[in-house]
Amino acid sequence: MRSIRVKGRPHISYGVSCATPQIRRAKGGIAVKMIPVQRAVIALLTLSIVMLGLPSGLSSRDPAHGMSQMDSAAPGLHDFDFLVGHWRVHHRKLKVRLANNHDWIEFEGTLSTQQLMGGYSNVDDTMLNVPGAPYRGVALRSYDPKSQQWSIWWLDSRTPLAPLDPSMRGGFKNGLGTFYGDDTLKGKQVLARFIWSDITSTSGHWEQAYSPDRGKTWETNWVQDIQRVP
Repeated sequence: MRSIRVKGRPHISYGVSCATPQIRRAKGGIAVKMIPVQRAVIALLTLSIVMLGLPSGLSSRDPAHGMSQMDSAAPGLHDFDFLVGHWRVHHRKLKVRLANNHDWIEFEGTLSTQQLMGGYSNVDDTMLNVPGAPYRGVALRSYDPKSQQWSIWWLDSRTPLAPLDPSMRGGFKNGLGTFYGDDTLKGKQVLARFIWSDITSTSGHWEQAYSPDRGKTWETNWVQDIQRVP
């Protein structure tokens, strides 16, 4: 869910290395320090797509299976448990980003989420019914118990050979999920932010924003409201 631009977000490209942003506060805004990510992320993305095609009895095992009691109690590990299942999604996307534009396009979509790796990872299969140009996307999330944070990667069906971009990284606090990472818009680096809010057992709200000044100001450019399919 990183971006809807034609350039797209991260995609599978074997042998391509990528980086994960490490967020820290700095004078005048938010600074992102990039640290290497192992190529195993790419293999995990491939595994996630394969798992989505397996029968439910094989791909939807008890997420706690194989976890120790200590593992299952790791802070943040269950942040995305609410998202498992099937959803209808209403999208609102800003037509032009960081251009003082106020025109939005609205469309519908679907989202299916399941857990992998005993709950330490989860994957979304997303259908975006953009008028005249529908496409699919896959979001992969992976939990790091040491930092107690999630990393998020995105694959876009429109550009399947594109390399993986740096992941979004963050977590939840008091029911609000906040994630940061670097992105590029018209050749210029911007800071991206995801926010999850208003989460219930049957609904949720997600939005993406860009900052051209490293977190001093933000413009929301994509909003999703999800409703669970009964």
